[in-house]
Amino acid sequence: MSIDASPGLAVRADIAARFERLPLSRWHVLVRVAIGMVTFFEAFDQLLIAYTLPELSREWGLTRSQGTLVLTVGSIGMLIGALFSGRMADRFGRVKVIAACIGVTSVASLALAACTALEPFLLVRFVQGLAIGGEVPVAAAFIAEITRSFHRGRFVLLYELVFPAGLTVGALVAAWVVPAAGWRWMYVIAAVPGLLAFLIRRTVPESPRWLAESGRLEEAAVVMADIEAKVERATGRPLPPVPAVPAAPEADDAVGAVAVNGSRATPEELAASGFTGLFTGRYLRRTQVIWTVWFCAYFVQYGITSWLPTIYKSEYGLTIGEALRYSTVTSVAGLVGCAVAAFTIDVLGRRRLIALALGLTAPLLIILAVLGGDSAPQLLLWTTLAATFFNAACISLYLYTPELYPTRMRAMGCAAGGAVNRLGVILGPVVVGAVYAGGADIFSAFLLLGCVALVGGLVVALFAEETANRPLEEISP
Repeated sequence: MSIDASPGLAVRADIAARFERLPLSRWHVLVRVAIGMVTFFEAFDQLLIAYTLPELSREWGLTRSQGTLVLTVGSIGMLIGALFSGRMADRFGRVKVIAACIGVTSVASLALAACTALEPFLLVRFVQGLAIGGEVPVAAAFIAEITRSFHRGRFVLLYELVFPAGLTVGALVAAWVVPAAGWRWMYVIAAVPGLLAFLIRRTVPESPRWLAESGRLEEAAVVMADIEAKVERATGRPLPPVPAVPAAPEADDAVGAVAVNGSRATPEELAASGFTGLFTGRYLRRTQVIWTVWFCAYFVQYGITSWLPTIYKSEYGLTIGEALRYSTVTSVAGLVGCAVAAFTIDVLGRRRLIALALGLTAPLLIILAVLGGDSAPQLLLWTTLAATFFNAACISLYLYTPELYPTRMRAMGCAAGGAVNRLGVILGPVVVGAVYAGGADIFSAFLLLGCVALVGGLVVALFAEETANRPLEEISP
């Protein structure tokens, strides 16, 4: 058995080794901040609909079924956008796709502010969903590709914190702006960050790992050398030497495997790419596990958070301002949970942290269902405790998923996982909305959400693979 020991393979291995010896520096932080600003405002836009829905419903006389459609049409766009962007990012580059997505999101926000009827609002929200769904998984792949394995979890999750931070700031701003100035001003504010598209294209380099994988070997070497020079200037000291890279992979005909980057892979795995590659060799099990967990985690998260302001208003008679403030407390708790995950995931490991987070979410929601939520403070208590854990699980998936796939299909793997999470994002609010519109006790929906969280936790605990502090090329050859 043989494998093509091409110059491209040698360059890819060399770039991986050069990244592994880069110390954390101001360059890493600046790139993380630049991409993080984009992701922050995409998150700001994503859940904005939940905080403007009560006013939209009042102004346009929406039924609960129409309200459910308003909540989910953007998620349908995000599902399609995630799949489309993954293919585009693996073909045309990570940075181009990220910049394009923030530009489209911004223009769509202005269009939403100008809408005067439900139908055009739904169409524009769908288009905006395409862009939001496209940016987030591609950005996760990019950040993973510029990070070394040591403490990668903390570095990536500190970046990913901008997403729940965007959700939280969206809730805080909405709690003040919507009652004072109306829902349209929220979308005007959300349009301002479109200027970031130009900043990203001018200041953030393309991923050298992707350039090398795409056959642009000279460009990959130039970009990598520029990154090294910036890191060296930022740290003020010479970089460590590049670890030795094997000259060629070693084939083992007895087991039908090839040793590449310290990991043994079959020829089929090494040739796997695109969407079908997600179901080849070791990647089949990984895809099955990660898709299940993406769905469960986001079914629970959006089943709760999308309807909270409306439940507070209709079930407990709170004013819109009070309902939004209560919901904001839950969002802040979710942000705290994400921060705890960022600082513990390299110690606990990906599998243990995600399994614990979903496993602890389940009993909290089941207890809420049994108690029945006699008051708004009781609902606030149990949903806030649960949000601390399920948000920790959700944010960890943005770190875990890029680690499970090689560079040639990393963006596709992230995007496909993002698309499956959109199924959860869509069906969570739909199921809760169906229970709500059907006249059943709303708290029976929390029992279902608790069971879904339990399934996700068990799948991770029993079948997930640990990836903490291992080079990307070793995990996924």
